[in-house]
Amino acid sequence: MGLYLNSIAPYNQYKMITEEPYFVDKSAMLEELIPALGREQRFFCITRPRRFGKTIIANMIGAYFGRAKDSHDIFDKLEIAGAKQYSKHLNQYDVIYIDFSEIPSGCGHYKNYISRIENGIYQDLRASYPELELDSDQAVWDILSLIFEKTEQKFLFVIDEWDALFYMPFIQEEDKVSYLLFLRSLLKGKSYVEFAYMTGILPIAKYSDGSELNMFLEYDMATKIRFGEYFGFSESEVDELFERYTENTEKPRIGRNELAEWYDGYHTAMGECLYNPRSVVSALSNNQLAGYWTGSGTYDSVFYYIKNNIEDVRDDLGLMVSGEHVEARMQEYAATAEELVTKDQIYSAMVVYGLLTYEDGEVFIPNKELMMKYEEMLMNRESLGYVHRLARISSNMLKATLARDTKTMTEILQYAHDTETPILSYNHETELSAVVNLVYLAARDKYRVEREDKAGKGFVDFIFYPKRKGQDGIILELKVDQTPEEAIRQIKDKGYGMRFQGKIGELPEYTGRVLAVGIGYSRETKEHACKVEWLE
Repeated sequence: MGLYLNSIAPYNQYKMITEEPYFVDKSAMLEELIPALGREQRFFCITRPRRFGKTIIANMIGAYFGRAKDSHDIFDKLEIAGAKQYSKHLNQYDVIYIDFSEIPSGCGHYKNYISRIENGIYQDLRASYPELELDSDQAVWDILSLIFEKTEQKFLFVIDEWDALFYMPFIQEEDKVSYLLFLRSLLKGKSYVEFAYMTGILPIAKYSDGSELNMFLEYDMATKIRFGEYFGFSESEVDELFERYTENTEKPRIGRNELAEWYDGYHTAMGECLYNPRSVVSALSNNQLAGYWTGSGTYDSVFYYIKNNIEDVRDDLGLMVSGEHVEARMQEYAATAEELVTKDQIYSAMVVYGLLTYEDGEVFIPNKELMMKYEEMLMNRESLGYVHRLARISSNMLKATLARDTKTMTEILQYAHDTETPILSYNHETELSAVVNLVYLAARDKYRVEREDKAGKGFVDFIFYPKRKGQDGIILELKVDQTPEEAIRQIKDKGYGMRFQGKIGELPEYTGRVLAVGIGYSRETKEHACKVEWLE
């Protein structure tokens, strides 16, 4: 056993995860990988946003295939144990496990960084094959080739965070070239490679010139179907976790619907919804909803990605914060660009990093955890222009609505219209909805705001569910080229107020009072009109 060759670390790390109360068994993935052993197509690269379970799967692969430690105690209890070839491949391989996010103490340049790995692998090989008198002056790949020639021994490679190097401040452009050549020399065309599994955030094809690492089959979340179910949590998996939570938590404070609202919404290439795994586990473990994923890591600032093209992006932001989808063409390799300029580049990078999700040619904000980051940006970044200004006046709009001050409400909406923004063309109620969402942005601190919610006999534009006692619920209906009175009439005739009856048990000391808000806009006169009254 060594630092890289047959390290016991993957076993220990994975065993620890399996003993956690909210562990989800993804071991069925091993059954998909087994047929690739020793085959031509034995190189896999899985790219996902950070904290989406990549390292857990890498440790699982190392623990299952590696001979460092008998791992029957782990896998005999997991789904893979039912596979026909389970025992045949368990702990049968020499695994070289490399975590490229680890760096030497005081490392200031690429040579120190890569030398640690090369020297570490050499020391492990020398300890395992003392009879071969290996030469430290030889390249690692030459030493591995020599071992294979002498012993016919092959190695299984697990590489975690292959792209960590590209985020390190001391790395220069020429270092990136050297690094790719290192990976190519280590893995490509080598008979000693039994199998290679690599994880990261960034796609390798952008960095490869078409030949260096083209032996890898790449699988991202947005466009590749295979392996989609193994990263992130499905609805059924979260159902099971929530059941454990309610059984084992003395005073549960999280509802099942709240988990979906906060952490669901990512999409696989198959169109299936996925939950953010880190956030779900953290929320259930802490018995509290919070921004666990968005509050960690280097790339938690939405503004970082849009700063080079605010003018083109801000209209779309207004729509996306309103819950709308925006057309985009995925350019997954754009995530590695030094400067993100075009909208497609920006949105593609944000999908790769998990800040947006992608489905059927459109991007959108997946859940409340991320929506809060966008709201924060809209409230604080003056460079976003009219979107920022509308967000800033949103607290006044809520106060006016609760006071049934239709004059102030109309003035705020007219102010929004006078900004002459593209999304205020009002050719469709979608644009009006986007503006209303912006001028009510501050309401989300006190209400859970849902759009197009099934209510009574139809769908209502907005429902504001109060978070605290003493607050009144709000139902808001929008109409273009119709009066606010007609909007109020629709709320009453279709029984939208009944939606609150099903929520009484979920709302804290709900008072039962509901405000009906009608907003109309005339394309002919370019004027807004508002009406607010209590529902009986």
